[in-house]
Amino acid sequence: MSGRLQGKRALVTGSTSNIGRAIAEAFAAEGAHVIVSGRDTTRGAEVVDGIRAKGGRADFARADLDGSPEASRALAEEAEALLGDGIDILVNNAGIYPPGTTVSTDEATFDRVYAVNVKAPFFLTQEIAPQMAAAGGGTIINLGSWVARLAVPVGALYASTKGAMETLTRAWAAEFGPRGVRVNAVSPGVILEPTPGQAHPGEVMVNGTPAGRLGKPQYIADAVVYLASDEASYLHGTVLDVDGGRTAAAVIAA
Repeated sequence: MSGRLQGKRALVTGSTSNIGRAIAEAFAAEGAHVIVSGRDTTRGAEVVDGIRAKGGRADFARADLDGSPEASRALAEEAEALLGDGIDILVNNAGIYPPGTTVSTDEATFDRVYAVNVKAPFFLTQEIAPQMAAAGGGTIINLGSWVARLAVPVGALYASTKGAMETLTRAWAAEFGPRGVRVNAVSPGVILEPTPGQAHPGEVMVNGTPAGRLGKPQYIADAVVYLASDEASYLHGTVLDVDGGRTAAAVIAA
């Protein structure tokens, strides 16, 4: 690694597994002090221990981001205390995806998904972005999804929350960019932890794409590191598609 985030202080929500974990590990490898966050203390400790074993800096902050301003504020305050100062990088990664169609979704599920996927990052950004601006700048990276633009028959609720996050990315770029806070997003494609020798139903979703294969969490982490680094200093309000070409091109077999 090149130390692109050396000395930076980062908070990654939902970082005890999968994409969030890969982002936290990549940040630490690039020199950042990372706050790993999630509901599972055991998994959080495992991530932190793994980072420290490789010489990185990390701490765990347990958080159940239920959409309330209080929960988001508590996480921000704990992260700042663990970091010893402010937060330079915020990654709004935590999210839930209960399966279901529009017809099968009840109000409780609707409210819970919007609380975790939209309200929680909204109030966390509300808490952290002004502090970044007051300190001279920072960067916020949101996680969108390819299904926000290339719709599928199931998952309308989840897709709408990710569409909201991509819209907030642009709105926050306009609101906080002039104050030194860059806001961008990554829109992952079909990303799964590889299981050697086992096929996965998600493979059908990448048929006809330029990449022609499932993505790995590391692919998303690489993109997030780029957006967090000075190399992306002129990017504001961008949604970076990391989806193997799913939303951009179709490969038609001859």
